[in-house]
Amino acid sequence: MRGCGRSWLWGARRLGVPCGGVVRSGSVCRGAHSLRALPGNHCDQHPQMTLEPFLNKCKIQLKCSSFISLPEGKKKMSLPGQPYSTWQTTVDPKEIRKFQVLAQKWWDEDGQYAALHSMNEIRVPFIRDTVLNLQNDHRLGSPLSGVKILDVGCGGGLLAEPLGRLGASVTGIDPLEDNISTAELHKSFDPVLAKRIQYRTCTIEDMVEEASETFDVIVASEVVEHVADVEMFIRCCNEVLKPEGSLFITTINKSQLSYFLGILIAERVLHIVPAGTHNWEKFIAPEELERLLEPNGFLVKTVKGMLYNPFFGSWNWIGSTSINYALHAVKSSIQEQLDPKEASVDVDKEQPQ
Repeated sequence: MRGCGRSWLWGARRLGVPCGGVVRSGSVCRGAHSLRALPGNHCDQHPQMTLEPFLNKCKIQLKCSSFISLPEGKKKMSLPGQPYSTWQTTVDPKEIRKFQVLAQKWWDEDGQYAALHSMNEIRVPFIRDTVLNLQNDHRLGSPLSGVKILDVGCGGGLLAEPLGRLGASVTGIDPLEDNISTAELHKSFDPVLAKRIQYRTCTIEDMVEEASETFDVIVASEVVEHVADVEMFIRCCNEVLKPEGSLFITTINKSQLSYFLGILIAERVLHIVPAGTHNWEKFIAPEELERLLEPNGFLVKTVKGMLYNPFFGSWNWIGSTSINYALHAVKSSIQEQLDPKEASVDVDKEQPQ
């Protein structure tokens, strides 16, 4: 324990944390800024150091009136306005840096996002028709009118705009501010879309507290292969989706064929997307995705294979899911999420005495 305390003290001195805030037990007092240094810890070498600049710089909030252990302290540290711990996030900084370079290229139909533009030819009808089959009433010309959609990882708005034109009320979120700026600019050219679409620079975990069970549909198209924690991503989707709401995912299978065609051919030979856009280790097989979805409140309804033809610049549905695939899952109703024992008790109560 003392060894751990010394290691922490060494790191604290490098960061400018006052050693008086450390006690012998390896615990941190969040209620005091200075305590008497313990003998032998050499803290008196830095009497001018203060915790305040370090905390202000990192924007860390510590709230307590008692001593806590260091592991517990880590769990409690959070950024303002963020419901999840900073030690848990769906955002992968490496992925953010990749897309930062291309933030102004989203609406170049012949550029690096050409394949995503043409994907709209099959993914938009897939979303539209599936949603319409689940509801009884819809308007001609605006079939998705009244449907609230969350487009997670919306990028420059390539999918949000066609969904908005179908009448849906779309909220597009993306952690990269430059992507949102591009999406806002393009949306501004169409007054109809300006009323139906709103964009926000945030993550799915940011939406959990303020938008619990708000959306009828969540779309995560070409996103899960870029997130840091797929299971946490799915749990957050469950939180903001209404019971019996729909989750649509398009992504890439983790197979030998997807490595050959998706990495070697698409990125390094044909340059359909820039080299390094995808990491094969982050691809996920439909079976694995289904194993993550079902324990987290979703029932998978459909899995369909997709194939991109680079010579014609078009997508088609195919029988195999070995490369790209689209998945539709439905959030279980409140009754279905009840523990079986609790459900049986409720049934017994309803039966006449």
